Amino acid sequence: MVKRMRWITMLLFMCLFLTACMNTPAEQVGETQETEENQAISDQELLELNAVNPEDIEVFSEAPELIELVESGEIPSVEERLPVPEDIMVEQIENSIGQYGGNLVTPWEGADSKWLIGKPTEEALFRFNEAGDDIEPNVAKGYEVNEDATEYIIYLREGMKWSDGEPFTTDDVLFYWEHMLQKETFGKSVYDAYYTIDPETNERHLAEITKIDDYTFRVVHAFPSPNFLKRVAIDNKWFFAPEHFHKTILPEFVGEDKALEIAQEWGFSDVNSFLQETGYYYWVYEEIPTLRAWVASNDPHSEEFVMKRNPYYWKVDPEGQQLPYTDNFIASKIQDPSQGVLGVLSGEFTIGHFSMTDFPVLKENEEKGGYQVFTWPTAQMASTTIQLNQTTQNDNLRELVQDIRFREALSIAVDRQQISEIVTNGIAEPGQAAVPEGLVGYQEGWAEKWTDYDPDQAEQLLDELGISEKNAEGFRLYEDDSVVTLTIMEPNQDNSEFLELIKDAYENVGVKVNLNYVDSGTFQDRKYSNQVEATTENPMITNVALRPEVLVPLRVLTPWQGNYGLHRETGGENGTEPQDDVAMLVENWDRLISSPNEEEASEWADKIYQLHMENQWILGYTGPMPQIVVAANHLHNVPQERIFADELRELGHGRPAQFYFSE
Repeated sequence: MVKRMRWITMLLFMCLFLTACMNTPAEQVGETQETEENQAISDQELLELNAVNPEDIEVFSEAPELIELVESGEIPSVEERLPVPEDIMVEQIENSIGQYGGNLVTPWEGADSKWLIGKPTEEALFRFNEAGDDIEPNVAKGYEVNEDATEYIIYLREGMKWSDGEPFTTDDVLFYWEHMLQKETFGKSVYDAYYTIDPETNERHLAEITKIDDYTFRVVHAFPSPNFLKRVAIDNKWFFAPEHFHKTILPEFVGEDKALEIAQEWGFSDVNSFLQETGYYYWVYEEIPTLRAWVASNDPHSEEFVMKRNPYYWKVDPEGQQLPYTDNFIASKIQDPSQGVLGVLSGEFTIGHFSMTDFPVLKENEEKGGYQVFTWPTAQMASTTIQLNQTTQNDNLRELVQDIRFREALSIAVDRQQISEIVTNGIAEPGQAAVPEGLVGYQEGWAEKWTDYDPDQAEQLLDELGISEKNAEGFRLYEDDSVVTLTIMEPNQDNSEFLELIKDAYENVGVKVNLNYVDSGTFQDRKYSNQVEATTENPMITNVALRPEVLVPLRVLTPWQGNYGLHRETGGENGTEPQDDVAMLVENWDRLISSPNEEEASEWADKIYQLHMENQWILGYTGPMPQIVVAANHLHNVPQERIFADELRELGHGRPAQFYFSE
């Protein structure tokens, strides 16, 4: 799927690597290679190790700190904490068997960046495989599906436990389904993955989920759902919650007054915000049991947020060592991205991911800083973009952004070569926001659409829109004599250089631009309340049939859609009803999910891609760039390459529980 992207990444990497290493003595390079080879085992040994079944492991072992807790009687033995032997998950290792100790330390921007620590520690019911093109068991140990993909039987791991030692069973799945997801206690509607569409009436039917026994449950759809498990692996990754905990805080169990009292004790002013946080961002709260390899141990607003080893983690390595290898996963607060780079250079951080624009300085200092730089290919449609909110509250502006001529004008008004050279150091090619060649959804000619720099033609298109009159400053005027103004809101200063160039280009053709930088929390609030006119959010899409929200307005998520997503999310009660080609996106999606097989679903997916190519609701100025992953030299089992995408959980796609430090 990413073969071409890998070759591009390799060529780019080699060019920059040779430049950075011109002054490195050959013997030093040889020493580094020899060290890496000595740390890894042979390919054959690795294959044999990773083929081990849990029932073949005779002895299980654990971290020294857990041995002390066992000896003191604070926790049971490792055999008692793990699932029954045949249901233990043996995690495949990347290069070699690890050893215990050390801390994964990564930079983050604080409690508002919950996903930065959430994604690499996440444990989904089913996760995506290494290639990223199919799912594999994770929390679930397996499944069965009938011939027409209307019934799934899902098997859990017997004896598996939450981080507080309580059993994890089917009841935790059913509790989540009945009392949290369907009742929207954490602010999310039931995900589309659980609906099928009647192909004759277009009526949506919700799946039925029932318990078979303590470790088995059944999902029945009214109509075929061939991509169900893949979509759950993206939409509703955990699909479970600790019943024994949430029964102590949900109003339906403790009463409204008690729930409010508890919320206030936790520092929340109301029950709704309390339940949204604890139901959705549960991993940052030490009071909430989890299935993750590391468990929160302090306030996420601290300078260092520390997640400690989970004594009840249910995975082992091929030799029976309970994972994770590392003691803690620590998120260390930084004020801005440059501080993160400096922290890598000084050895403060042992793992992290950075933008490609940081590649030159990181690569140049790789040997001196004692770390390795990896380039992971991404599913980016573009590396620099402008998303125009199609449902913006400004009536005049909304009429413009919904006109394809306005979007074309803002596309050709920009010198993409300049953007490429200044913003990406010439790494990303000038191009439109499009699915890259080699990925599902690629359309020939898409990346070249509206990319010729032609400010004169842009001016002509804007004139045709009825905004030809200008004031003394050269800015275009609406019929009511107000200035045509676009406010671009950003959650940080990361894209300031790009936005200054965009501001100059847009204003050169008469569209005034205001740049409004806000904190990430404020940005999220404004986005979800439809108060963002435009922003830069680089879209990633691995497969619209599995994760449509970037390209199809199904919920409030992607800025260009504005209130269209809210309309679908609330069943038409709120938001803006899609019209014309945006409505066609939704119709094609409904046909896609009512398809009886994956082949027909792919045909409808292709129509969605084609509509985006025709309309270009997302404007791109430079093509995709790989993601930089940096790991300390003494941190091992970090893959040299994985697809870096939100759907695959970014750094989590490298399986951090099997990362380990050498002495």
